[in-house]
Amino acid sequence: MSDSLDRSTKINLLKDSVVKKLCEVLDKSSSKGWRKLGEIVGNDRRFKVSSDDMEMCSLRVLEVEGSPSLMLLRLMGERGCTTGHLIDYLQTLGNSEALQCLKPPALQILIQPQSAALMCGHNLRLSCHAVGKSAAQYQWFKSREEVPNSASPELVISPVQLKDAGFYICRVNSGDVCEFSQWAQVDVLKGSTSYGQSYHSLDGRLKLVIQPQSQQLHVGETLQLECGAVGRPIPRYQWHKNGAPIPNATNRRLLVPHVMQDHHGRYRCEISSSTERMWTNEVHVVVDDMYAIGGCSIELFPNSVPDQLYATDKVALLIGNLSYQNHPQLKAPMVDVYDLTNLLRQLNFKVVSLLDLTESEMRNAVDEFLLLLHKGVYGLLYYAGHGYENYGNSFMVPVDAPNPYRSANCLCVQSILKLMQEKETGLNVFLLDMCRKRNIHDDSTPNIVLRVTANIVFGYATCQDAEAFELSSTGFTNGVFVKFLKKRLMDNEKITVVLDRVAEDMGQFDATKGKQALEIRSSLSERRALTDLILPGDSANLAHAHSRQWAKAHELPESMSLNFDCGAQIKLGFAAEFSNVLVIYTHIIKKPEDMSFCQAHVTDFSQELDVDPKEMNRETPEETGIYLLSSSLPQHCLYTRLSSLQKLREELVFTVCLQGTFAAMDDDHPIYWTKSVNIGKPLIARLDLHRAMRRNSCLQTCPMPHSPSQSPCHSPGPDHLHHHLFYHASHLAQDLNRLSPQHHYLDGCEHPQAAAEGCGFAYHDHLGQCGYERAYEADGLLSSPGKFSIPIEAPEDINELQTVFINSLQLQPQ
Repeated sequence: MSDSLDRSTKINLLKDSVVKKLCEVLDKSSSKGWRKLGEIVGNDRRFKVSSDDMEMCSLRVLEVEGSPSLMLLRLMGERGCTTGHLIDYLQTLGNSEALQCLKPPALQILIQPQSAALMCGHNLRLSCHAVGKSAAQYQWFKSREEVPNSASPELVISPVQLKDAGFYICRVNSGDVCEFSQWAQVDVLKGSTSYGQSYHSLDGRLKLVIQPQSQQLHVGETLQLECGAVGRPIPRYQWHKNGAPIPNATNRRLLVPHVMQDHHGRYRCEISSSTERMWTNEVHVVVDDMYAIGGCSIELFPNSVPDQLYATDKVALLIGNLSYQNHPQLKAPMVDVYDLTNLLRQLNFKVVSLLDLTESEMRNAVDEFLLLLHKGVYGLLYYAGHGYENYGNSFMVPVDAPNPYRSANCLCVQSILKLMQEKETGLNVFLLDMCRKRNIHDDSTPNIVLRVTANIVFGYATCQDAEAFELSSTGFTNGVFVKFLKKRLMDNEKITVVLDRVAEDMGQFDATKGKQALEIRSSLSERRALTDLILPGDSANLAHAHSRQWAKAHELPESMSLNFDCGAQIKLGFAAEFSNVLVIYTHIIKKPEDMSFCQAHVTDFSQELDVDPKEMNRETPEETGIYLLSSSLPQHCLYTRLSSLQKLREELVFTVCLQGTFAAMDDDHPIYWTKSVNIGKPLIARLDLHRAMRRNSCLQTCPMPHSPSQSPCHSPGPDHLHHHLFYHASHLAQDLNRLSPQHHYLDGCEHPQAAAEGCGFAYHDHLGQCGYERAYEADGLLSSPGKFSIPIEAPEDINELQTVFINSLQLQPQ
């Protein structure tokens, strides 16, 4: 056993007990504490701890149980500091007591048992692994009782029964030293898996397997609602009634012994873990007062609640373009799309989240999105990336757009709205996180005739002829719009009220005052909210067929165990960071006793995915680019991130290579074993977004001089939904000069960085501070006419634009 911790370990992976003890030492020391440590780290250019960072740490002293040392260590960890770096800093600091905290104890538990919820009849495995100066001995307990025949690091119960539910702990002895593991709770669910697929393994993701059922009761009877999910760690539950949490209702069973009239209402349960959140179906509980109606029981189950608006379904398409081929790169769209995906799924939206799409991929993604829309559906489109606005029409820029670009290379938001209107949707929400500067290289004037409908909401991240910003940071942060939007999105308010509050919040943000202000345009006449419930309508069968196709595109491959001839066993697991980004991780489950070294890695991926071998099979998720999902992945694995799954034309086949050396061999040359694995088309790859654009593409509804087609094509009716007609779009010559709005960057003080970009529509305007001052000249672009790529709009053109736009909003009789 080593006398010190592994120097390569990132400090944000240190055990909580070690960090807590270290923080206590640094917090209490005045001359060799956290302030002096911050000064030492600040002199190291690799980690750049600034005076602002130190001031942020000092504010933690004012909090109850606040620890400035903990804040400092977190900042260092986010910037890649390892245990070796920290040891060197503490030696320079001369704090021997702090250094002692980083020395491992005589007996150290490396792998703790994890709480889990699983179905009755499945296999339970709890693990506890420790190292000490002598061989470790194990004994498992359930509560205070020894578990028979459990003197090994692995406790396996196969199959698990209802009686096996409870709390487990492992005692570890090494010589005269004894340690106990942490407690692990096991919840065993009884029921059918008819609500979902069959689950053979626990890979950390929550899976809802038991849904509550609606009930009709009489006063005085017992109300019992039950739900259940499997996963690691054990899920948390919170029941809600009529949209509000029920106090102390944190069990998966909600029991009310004697119901009264006020228990009548709508119930659902929020199920969450440290990284995920989901909701059960909402159910109705009807309580009859039989005495009030002469002892007769009548059917009171409502199909709807008076004054309550419903969606027949809720679907959302989120696109974040950041890795542009011919334009400045962005950072915020990845974080923004990830955060909004998690929030919208909590609101029961079917969400597809995609990064870095080409023009054809964007158009095909929109087509798939449109197929899910029908009467009464709430449709939401969020876009973050480069963009521009000409004559009231907004254009989203694909990652393969040339420089400069024109409308033929981009997607017109209004043409998508036109197709959505043909579906008779209940609510159309567009959240456009992009610049709205005019494109001087595009003189087209699209003639898009929109119907007058009272269900359209546009939320622009910035005002007309202005830019949107993202915050410059060494880490990953939201753009300005989503920074405030995500704090309000879950509010149970009309969507325009939510956006109004976001606008007010943004108006108080000093970094963007006078540069960026949210603009809201709406024709919404009803109190439609993103929190509205789903009540399937007359087209439920058609919607169900589409939903199955949507869900099919979000299925992850099942985790699998691979057995090699040498006796080693490898776990191959999968996770989704986005709908087109797959994470693969490998873990050694078992190796032969005489094998001194064993490691498994994946290789031989399709060239369509453009995987960098240097970023494959890394020991931490961050090393391979997995920043947002890293905390929910299992530890002690090798990780690989596969992006751009939409480009995959064939099934995904790759090789798992096992590398091992044996102690009995004279040389250290490794031996290799390989297995080929086929996981089909995972996630969005099933939708074949790489194909040529369809005839009903949104491109066709935006006739313009530069467009390959001049005639609009209506969206197909239900009889043609499954007949995909393709055509090869003839593109303009690629030597045309294209346009790209540049993005400005903020310094470490959270100044704005022009980033993700908007659109225009109807009758409710919220225009905050729309004045814009040019704060920076990025990379000399303004001084060189030949390289000029910022769309500029002269004041007289703005007046003309406003006149055209206002005239377009005049109500016309239907």
